[in-house]
Amino acid sequence: MIDLHCHILPGLDDGAHDLAESLDMAAMALKDGVDTIVATPHTLDGLYSNTLDDVSQSVETFRTALARNQLDIRICPGADVHLCPGMVDRINEGRAVTINNGGKYLLLELPPQNIPPQIKDEIFSLKLNGITPIITHPERHPAMQRDLRILHELVSMGALAQVTAMSVTGEFGLPVRECARAMLELRLIHVIATDAHSVESRPPILSRAVEAAMDVLGNDEEAEDMAGRIPALILSGEPVEAAPPGRVK
Repeated sequence: MIDLHCHILPGLDDGAHDLAESLDMAAMALKDGVDTIVATPHTLDGLYSNTLDDVSQSVETFRTALARNQLDIRICPGADVHLCPGMVDRINEGRAVTINNGGKYLLLELPPQNIPPQIKDEIFSLKLNGITPIITHPERHPAMQRDLRILHELVSMGALAQVTAMSVTGEFGLPVRECARAMLELRLIHVIATDAHSVESRPPILSRAVEAAMDVLGNDEEAEDMAGRIPALILSGEPVEAAPPGRVK
């Protein structure tokens, strides 16, 4: 499996505090069946400003530590990029990191309480420049919980969406689980990832969510694709042919 969203790099944000915790997270993910992790520290959120240079340097250092500790897991650069004006310029300036630094896909986190009116303009601009935004954890966003049509419109514009593993399994509570499952049923979700921050409260466990998604979708292969085939396409910068989303009632 491939974990496309994980705060595993030590000391860059509110994820792993130090190298020891990063290594523990990697070992836990490896035991769960994950062979590739995209390291995605927060950036442009007003608190963290992790540039391409920051992330690249941390990834290289962490790769060396993994090899030294005989942990055979692949680490790729990325970022959990918060929506702000001029996303394309920020990417070109190295202030926002695309997935695997490939210039094709970007994890995009929305402000926690509202949906800014400029989001459509930013998505349009990203798509115009060959970059597909992946909306992170929409099932945990209050506005999208209230109205699935918001996510439906963004996906219809060409965005993808990533659900958090713990949302699917119910570990963020029943309302979040029900929203996650409704989004899955409507085919508004394309990727399952952990959004892990630690080994305890938010661990890098992906398999349980994939199993839960199998039950929701009634299709094992479709659920497995969300943590395997589709993230692999994203990592390599290849197009993802997403099924049209269902109609929101």
